[in-house]
Amino acid sequence: MDDGFDSFVVHRYDRLRHSAFLLTGDLGTAEDVVQSALAKAWVAWGRIKSNPDSYVYRIVVNTHISWWRRKWRNELPSVDVPDHPDPHDFTIEVERRQTLLAAIGGLSRRQRAIVVLHYFEQLTLTQCAEVLGCSLGTVKTQLGRALKRLRVDPAIQPAEVER
Repeated sequence: MDDGFDSFVVHRYDRLRHSAFLLTGDLGTAEDVVQSALAKAWVAWGRIKSNPDSYVYRIVVNTHISWWRRKWRNELPSVDVPDHPDPHDFTIEVERRQTLLAAIGGLSRRQRAIVVLHYFEQLTLTQCAEVLGCSLGTVKTQLGRALKRLRVDPAIQPAEVER
């Protein structure tokens, strides 16, 4: 008997994994977070199947937060960037993305979740509030603070912060 869960997973897994990657900064951890979230969603599927998106995004965010609290945060090695990179080198774009991900990773967990849900998942601010279980005013305030912090981050080029 098809209850829609399989179809939901097939259609939403890549987006959920992408969001989890933006939250965690690590593809393997992102996949683990999504798997754990989907296992929790499957248990509650009978209650949530009419509108599962917000519920599952909330599980992903909460799972990431609970794992983040338990995880020992170790340092990650980095490669020295050359003084004058070749402008046609594709690694420049990779470096820009890594810089942006690092800047987003420096935000508070709530600010990071709001930025990911609003700008990368294109949820409305109201939907973000629903997913995070907070007021619309809190979402607006935290988003404003996050963008202010990203705008003054010296590592980010002005063109990389749109708003």
